[in-house]
Amino acid sequence: MSCVSGKIMAKSRVMRVPSRTAVVVVLLLASCWIAEPTAKARADADCYYSLPQVFGAALRYLRVDLGYEVVEKDPEAAYLLFKYRVPGDPKREVGGSVEIVKAERKVRIFIKIPKMPQLHEQLLRDGLLRKLAQEYGEPTRSPQEKPKTTAPDAGVDGSLR
Repeated sequence: MSCVSGKIMAKSRVMRVPSRTAVVVVLLLASCWIAEPTAKARADADCYYSLPQVFGAALRYLRVDLGYEVVEKDPEAAYLLFKYRVPGDPKREVGGSVEIVKAERKVRIFIKIPKMPQLHEQLLRDGLLRKLAQEYGEPTRSPQEKPKTTAPDAGVDGSLR
């Protein structure tokens, strides 16, 4: 009888260890699901407007067109910090930024909303680019960026037409 009860106790000890491990794994997974995920992505674009044009348009787009609160702005450093209102939940706001960097003959725009999926950043970027085109027309590209034209076709007999 004691041999049988010893086997039962050994089995119950073996079963307790995996159940504790399982509880720890479940708790770790639950903490990952509960924690708010943060996105590491950003939306960026190259454009051929001047830096003051892009900064002014970005400020007007955020404040006037979208009605977002601009928390901080610096035209010299060319950045804006704003509160992004989450669509579908207007009381929830998360921080976002627009950075504008002068590069060679173009301006690079970086839009970041770290607590939202990249789609939100892309929508803001596309809206800003549309606003720039509406306000300033299509940008003029530098001579190196213009598409090359091809020579006229020589035709079948080799003569130019």
